[in-house]
Amino acid sequence: MRSDPSAPGEAPATGSGRLVVITGPSGAGKSTIVREVLQRTGADFAVSVTTRPPRPGEVDGRDYRFVNRETFQKMVENHDLLEWAEVFGHLYGTPKQPVLDGLSRGRTVLLDIDIQGGLQVHRQLPQATFILILPPDEAELRRRLERRRTEEPEQLRTRLRKAREEIRSARASGIYTHTVVNDDLERAVRQVVRILRQER
Repeated sequence: MRSDPSAPGEAPATGSGRLVVITGPSGAGKSTIVREVLQRTGADFAVSVTTRPPRPGEVDGRDYRFVNRETFQKMVENHDLLEWAEVFGHLYGTPKQPVLDGLSRGRTVLLDIDIQGGLQVHRQLPQATFILILPPDEAELRRRLERRRTEEPEQLRTRLRKAREEIRSARASGIYTHTVVNDDLERAVRQVVRILRQER
C-alpha cells in the first residue's frame, strides 16, 4: 500500500547536492553495496524509518530508525516522508528533511529503498540519479533469501513473486538509467562508484 507523501502543491526544493536512489528487489544485495559505496565515496546516507523489528546485527539510527506504528503514522500525516510503503505488514519510509538538508549543503545523498519507493521519489525529484540493482538470476535470488533464514517457505515464495513484479515495474518505468547486476560484489560496488563519479 502506498500513498502520495507530498502535501498538495508541495514540491521539495533542493540545493546544489545530488540525490542517488539505489533500489532493487529484496535479496539483490543493494544494502551491502550501499555500505561499501558510502565508505569509498564519503556520501551521506539517508536512514529510512520502519515499524519492523531489527534483524540480527542491525543498529538503530545506522541501518534504520525503528519506530512504532503510531509514530510512523504521524510522520505520514505531517508529510515528513519523501516516500513510504507498507511491505509484508510493516511500514517503511524515508524522512524528507534530512535528505533536503544534505542536498542544500551540496552533499551527495544515497537512498537505499525498494523499487516502488524509487518511483515515488522520481515523481518529486526527477533530477535524481536512479540505479537499479539486480541479482544475476532468480535461482541466485532464492539462494540469497534462503541464507537470511528470516522467512518461512510461503513468505519466501511471496518475496520471489514480488521481486519479479518489481523488476518488471522498474524496467517499464524508464526512470532507472543505470542497471547493475550484482553477480560479483566487488565489481558491482566499483560500477556504482563509477556512476557516482561520472555524474559528478
